[in-house]
Order: sequence, then structure tokens, then C-alpha cells
Amino acid sequence: MSGEREARTMAEKTLHTTDDGVGSGPRRAPGQSAQVILSNEPGSFAWSVLANRHPALIQQVRDAFPYGPRQHRALDALLEQNNNGVIEPLAPSESDHEQWSAWGREFFGRSWFDAPFLWAESYFYRRLLDAIGYFGTGPWRGVDPFAPFKQAELRGTAVGEELRALDALADVPADERATALLRASVWGNRADLGFRVTEKGAAPDAAVDDLVADDSALLWHLLPAGAATVAVVADNAGRELIPDLILIDHLLLHRHAERIVLHVKPYPYYVSDAMTADVVDCLRRLVEAPGEAGRIGSRLWDAMATGRLEVRAHPFFCAPLPYEEMPADLRAEFASAAVTILKGDLNYRRLVGDRTWDATAPFADRTAYFPGAVAALRTLKSDVMVGLEQKTLDALERSGAAWRTSGTHALIQARG
Repeated sequence: MSGEREARTMAEKTLHTTDDGVGSGPRRAPGQSAQVILSNEPGSFAWSVLANRHPALIQQVRDAFPYGPRQHRALDALLEQNNNGVIEPLAPSESDHEQWSAWGREFFGRSWFDAPFLWAESYFYRRLLDAIGYFGTGPWRGVDPFAPFKQAELRGTAVGEELRALDALADVPADERATALLRASVWGNRADLGFRVTEKGAAPDAAVDDLVADDSALLWHLLPAGAATVAVVADNAGRELIPDLILIDHLLLHRHAERIVLHVKPYPYYVSDAMTADVVDCLRRLVEAPGEAGRIGSRLWDAMATGRLEVRAHPFFCAPLPYEEMPADLRAEFASAAVTILKGDLNYRRLVGDRTWDATAPFADRTAYFPGAVAALRTLKSDVMVGLEQKTLDALERSGAAWRTSGTHALIQARG
């Protein structure tokens, strides 16, 4: 079989679970005709991530810590493999060697660019942690290589300005406040739009023209007063996680949920993805702030202490798998929630599948497998898209802008 045909065969496969509920090798999922996204088309967004973003990230991580010669050699080797080499398995001594060997058995020995984009990205971050000794026995064990970036953002003046802007929301009617906080959570690091509330009625219209889909009415319908448990799957830490936590406070305060389970990553992943330590850092930032932000932080801190807000970190959130292949225990947890809210672009790719879907394919169809009501809050930063109206898609395509990947557009999609 030629390399090109081999790559095409791999593009039509997906990853499936094994008896341990985490996942193994690739197969074609029933009823899926869209192609798996690869990174081997020069100039494509997926190609640019591997060709440009990953090398730059290696250099940034290298510069952020006083790593020693071993880490430098390992980072240099990873850079060479990413740019010119092939995918190699983890060392047999790694605790997750067998799991990643199962996930990658058909990709090892290939160029990184010929593996499915989602898988290649996920494995790159796992190899990056391996290079700096995150899971080792030495002094760098457990040291988050992305912590300096997260902390710098959290200490930035922009965060202080956004938190001060919360004071303007304190006396806004609950429904307008809810709309403002939901939009702030959607936009995440588009923080200039996050808390733009200078007068009554301004927030509900903020950035509305840049929402390519808006199921916010359905989402609020799925969050009636007295809902037992709501699940929130976090994306990024810092400046994005803070508005997520503020939205969570609103849901608890106004009894849209009696309890919220916040799902985060069990270890560093995709540069800025949130872990438990990041949640704590954000809560401290809120608690130490004056005014309304401090009051929100105190309520959230108390909610953690009483169990109304609980943080969990399932290993599946760092697996290179779509949510369609989630393990049974996580499926049962999502099934018991009134609604599961998934934040961010990576969660969206895993939710609908990292494939070249027709952008008008119904969101409800692509999430029909999900065990319960589900909503996606996403700023667009990758090619995957479903659930658009044809007229919206036509207008976006006519604009000539890179609307799928530039972070200038966002969506709120829901399925009950």
C-alpha cells in the first residue's frame, strides 16, 4: 500500500475503547462518512499547528525553566522528531506505555503529519511532559511546564480590570446578568468582550454578531430552578477559567443547580488547560479581589467546602479520544447530570468528532450519543464545525475571513 493510500485509510478510522474503558486502536465508527482531519496538507490549520506552534512551544517551555542538560537534549530530540522524524512510542518504563502503545500502534513509525490531528496533538503534549521529566522520579516531577504562562496571565492588569467590571453587574437584573456571564464564559480569552457591562441592557448585545450559533435560550431551559447536578467540563485556566467560575457562582446562587461538578485535566495538557491547581489559583485571585469579585470568590470557596462545587479530574480528559468513546464511569456521571456544559475548542472537537463535517450537519445528530443533555460554549479556533444554518455559513464564507480558526467568532450550541 502506498504512503498516500495508507494515510487515506487512517483518515477514515477513529479510536475505540478497550475493556479498561479508556481506549485502544483505530477503527471506522458506524455511520461516519466525514474524513478524520490530518495535518499533512501544507498551509492547512492542522499543518500549521504541528509545523509552527509546536516548535515555538518547545522553545518557550525550554526558556521558561532552568532545565538541565537531560531536559534540553530531550526537548531537542522532540523538536527534531516533530519536524523531520517519525512518531516513536513511550519508553517501556513509562506507566502509561501500554495504553499509548495501544492508542498509537498504527501511527508509530509514521510522520507526525500523517497521524490524525487530534491524536498527534495529544501525543505531542504527552511527549513534552516526558521530555521535561514531569512523570519521572527526579526534581522536575509534577512541575507544570506551562505554569509561568498561566500565572503571568492571572497576574496581568487585564484580569484586574475585568474583575473590577463585575461591580457594574451587581445590581443588573438577574436575566441580564445571566446573559452577560454566559457570553463572558463563551468568549473566554476574548476578555475585552468578557465583562463589557457599562450600562443596563448593554451586555446582552455584546458580541452577538460574532456568535455563529446561539442556543442560549435552550441552554437556560435546560437549567431550570432546582436542577440537581450540572457538569461543567473546563477548558483553559487563568483568564478563561475565571469567567467560568463566575458563571458557576451565578448558577449556584440562583439555584439553576444545587450542585456543580467541575471537570478538569489530571495533568498539564494543551498549554493552558485547567487542572485542580489552576482552579485554586483562580479562586484565590477572586477571593483577594475587592468588591463583587471578592464576594463571588468567597461564595465559591464556601461552595467547595460544602460540596456544592466539586472538582474532578478523570484520566479520560487527557486521552486522544472523542467523547463518543468515553468510559462507562464517565458516561454514567454525565447521564446523571441535568446538563453537561463543555467549554472550549478542544472539547468541541472531541464532542462532535475531529472530522471534516458539513458545517450544516445538525449538532443534535452529532451529539445524539451523549448520555444526557449537552451544551458547547466555544470560541472558534479550529476547522471543525457543525450546526450552522445555511444562510449563516454562506455569509461567513463570503466574508473571506478565517472565521473557523481565528478566534473572532464563537458559538453556543445545545441539545436537550
